[in-house]
Amino acid sequence: MISVTESIAIDENEITFDFIRASGPGGQKVNKVSTAVQLRFDVRNSSNLSDDVRSRLIQLAGRRVNDDGILIIEAKRFRTQERNRQDALNRLIGLIRNASKKYKPRIKTSPTRGSKERKLAAKRHRSRIKGMRRTVVASECNNGVVPKGES
Repeated sequence: MISVTESIAIDENEITFDFIRASGPGGQKVNKVSTAVQLRFDVRNSSNLSDDVRSRLIQLAGRRVNDDGILIIEAKRFRTQERNRQDALNRLIGLIRNASKKYKPRIKTSPTRGSKERKLAAKRHRSRIKGMRRTVVASECNNGVVPKGES
């Protein structure tokens, strides 16, 4: 049994590992040795997961869960089969731990009066800054009055 949380433990028979050839750099060895790991875990038929954890896990995993409800995790980060196997297992445990947490739904609130005022003050300040960047035309400065000596 693999302990995930205090209340959740997964039977090792529910997890299968397939070893495949990894893509990417590695020289001649990459074409000979199957170091990448595909971990398969049947989420829908797992007896150790409650219904709410199961549904959150399927949602968290996203595309990694196929139509049959099987979660597939590929690990090919390391050069050895054993480290990739452990990496895939750790990622599965992390996913199940995240799925076991119950998040409090966000309650929609309206902005406070102070936050509205701060937002408008920031907009006025930004407007003044941008207004200072404009080029000054002679007709705009001094209400169109041109100083003596300049014409």
